[in-house]
Amino acid sequence: MNKVSIVVVGAGQRGGAYSDYISRHPDEAEIVAVCEPRDEARQWFSSLFSIPADRQFRSWEDIIDMPKLADAAFICTQDAQHKAPAIALADKGYHLLLEKPMAPTPEDCQAIYDAAIRNNIMLAVCHVLRYTQFNRKLKELLDRGIIGKVHSIQLIEQVGYWHQAHSYVRGNWRNEAESSSMLLAKSCHDIDLLNYLMPSKCTKVSSFGNRSYFSRENQPKGAADRCTDCPSTVESLCPYSALKIYMKDTRGFSDNLESLKAWPVAVVSTSGTREGVLDALRTGPYGRCVFACDNDVVDHQVVNMEFEGGATAGFTMCAFTAGCGREIYIMGDQGSLRCSEGDIQHLDFLTDKVTTVPFADSDGSITSGHGGGDYFIVKDFVAAVRDNDPSRITSGPDVSLESHLIVFAAERARHNATVEKINPASTGK
Repeated sequence: MNKVSIVVVGAGQRGGAYSDYISRHPDEAEIVAVCEPRDEARQWFSSLFSIPADRQFRSWEDIIDMPKLADAAFICTQDAQHKAPAIALADKGYHLLLEKPMAPTPEDCQAIYDAAIRNNIMLAVCHVLRYTQFNRKLKELLDRGIIGKVHSIQLIEQVGYWHQAHSYVRGNWRNEAESSSMLLAKSCHDIDLLNYLMPSKCTKVSSFGNRSYFSRENQPKGAADRCTDCPSTVESLCPYSALKIYMKDTRGFSDNLESLKAWPVAVVSTSGTREGVLDALRTGPYGRCVFACDNDVVDHQVVNMEFEGGATAGFTMCAFTAGCGREIYIMGDQGSLRCSEGDIQHLDFLTDKVTTVPFADSDGSITSGHGGGDYFIVKDFVAAVRDNDPSRITSGPDVSLESHLIVFAAERARHNATVEKINPASTGK
């Protein structure tokens, strides 16, 4: 078996998540170079994969004028930094695994799509929900016609109150101008999942949502703008306190060294110590009061979709839930599937019997690698590159561009209080 060689562009949390497959299967692929501007992160990643010094770069631009270093590249930079490396590396002939979203604007998504088609390279967008064993099972059941024709799907994404505070109030995806909309940053792969499960194309979309809670007017009386400065009488009553989320053992992030190196604490500080985390909370963005940040993304949103033939789908994203996860209710004319990740209940209308579909899977939260999706997308991408078989990639440029166009239309609908028609991608479903 020929090993697939890979350059990793962006050695942060997502770069590490996708590279984990390579560490588990060194016989299938190897990481031969890394591009990462942060010295500490670059050095740590290089030591993990034994990357020589002359293959450690601060920027993807450093390798553009060099001979091609690898078969493929993982692009795991921040959302707004996807377009330039994706196009440049596609022009060099690298196959691409691209973190979602493709880019923050439809024009940039189209440019990435065009570069992939123009250069005849394989592009796998990290719509990882397509790759979980759970969702593949759902797709198989629907394709078999187990509930007849699908007429409606309801999908609920439970973001988790602490995850919202971490990533979308204090974190990198809190502000649309700096990253993208919440729907694009967090939920574009949920819209993609609906597009994957429904056999026809989406034709119209509407949406409603806003930031209703995480704003200055809801800051408790007497609260400080930083959790480390907040009076204990106020801080102890706040479920969103950074001290609660990062410093206490509420959700399993305890004092031990391993938990301090795990996500999300490792995003706050790479020190691996309580002192390092506390210092970061005193001075960095993750110690800010959630009611005193520069966030403007929504904390809840609904999206309604209509498909060819009249089928409909509804998506709800909400921050105010106990944990991460998804629930799906799929309704057909011969039965229904009521699902939470790891459990599928099938109701047969003819017999009125409810049966549990035999299935074993992990949960779908980000802490479990999106229910195995992070693992299996890399597995399939590596196999596709190794065997020159694009069919192994179910989130290729065609369907990924189509899903992104639906997201952009939904955001236009939310901002303008309209029902938006979808201009379908120039490719098939």
